[in-house]
Amino acid sequence: MNIRVRFRKYGVLKFIGHLDVMRYFQKAIRRADIDICYSEGYSPHMIMSFASPLGLGLESDGEYMDIRINGSISSKEAVRRLNAVMVEGIDVMSFRELPENSKNAMASVAAADYEVRFREGCAPEDGWKKQFTEFLAQPEMRIVKETKKGQQEIDIRPWIYSWEIVDDMIKMQVSAGSVHNLKPEMVLKAFAEHIGWDMPQFALLVTRREMYADQGTEEERKLISLEALGEEIG
Repeated sequence: MNIRVRFRKYGVLKFIGHLDVMRYFQKAIRRADIDICYSEGYSPHMIMSFASPLGLGLESDGEYMDIRINGSISSKEAVRRLNAVMVEGIDVMSFRELPENSKNAMASVAAADYEVRFREGCAPEDGWKKQFTEFLAQPEMRIVKETKKGQQEIDIRPWIYSWEIVDDMIKMQVSAGSVHNLKPEMVLKAFAEHIGWDMPQFALLVTRREMYADQGTEEERKLISLEALGEEIG
């Protein structure tokens, strides 16, 4: 049975990297007595994969891990068992069955929701909201990005699907995944350069709220959360 697990990552555990998160879940699954499947061969390992890795220092309510299990267990019981062995900083939110032959979470990711705040004392001068609105109103937003082939100038404006400012927080839905992966930090860095502001290194507090698959066409996106691609197990 193919399973998609949604979890949140917060607090001090936002400072552990992707490989440590993977090792953490390997131990947690054993302790929770989840009957996970293993690969074959001389060095069997848990069949487990994650969606787009979260940057170090970022919090998230919408992280995803895919596993394959033997037999069946209810979603409610699986969530209970896993959370019983978790430490503060990671909470399992759902445990859903995926249809057979579904793409894994990493291959499915096409967009993500983020919330961005400035740390206290690190925001630009008054008037930044108006400046940011004008910045996003541009038809093009060119940045220089480091690639395997060297530096490349790219237009990131088409990869920003929606945005709004709520109080002192910027909400953004951006392209994510293997094709075009836009981090909100890149947008804010481009904004800082646009207004001539020397942004402090640790000025931003970033939270990823959700990740989506695109079930639409080349002409029209149809985003659906990775969680919604699975079904609760009774």
